[in-house]
Amino acid sequence: MDRPLVGERIPAATPVSEHRNCHLDPVHKTPAQEELATVTDTVLRVSGMGCPTCAMRVRNALVSQTGVIDAQVDHVGGRARVSYNPHMLAPQDLLPLVEAAGNDGRHTYRAVLI
Repeated sequence: MDRPLVGERIPAATPVSEHRNCHLDPVHKTPAQEELATVTDTVLRVSGMGCPTCAMRVRNALVSQTGVIDAQVDHVGGRARVSYNPHMLAPQDLLPLVEAAGNDGRHTYRAVLI
């Protein structure tokens, strides 16, 4: 076994991140004409996001729902701006979508309307 020479620097261990192998592709959605008939925005405060992939996971869960047009999710600020059709969804309907995005045993997300 090789030993470091006196005065030789030993590299520090690289910290292991729980997000190291965490990658998720964005869901691409073309909203239906019915969804675009009336559009409004709401803002959610989202807790539990630790990295950009967490934000993507929440975004994908939101835009996968019929009636949601688009969502911009910021994991640093803990907010999501959601564009949706209010005739198809109520703002409260968005909250369980955020929670379901983290329902994988490793992530837990919660949302409240702002």
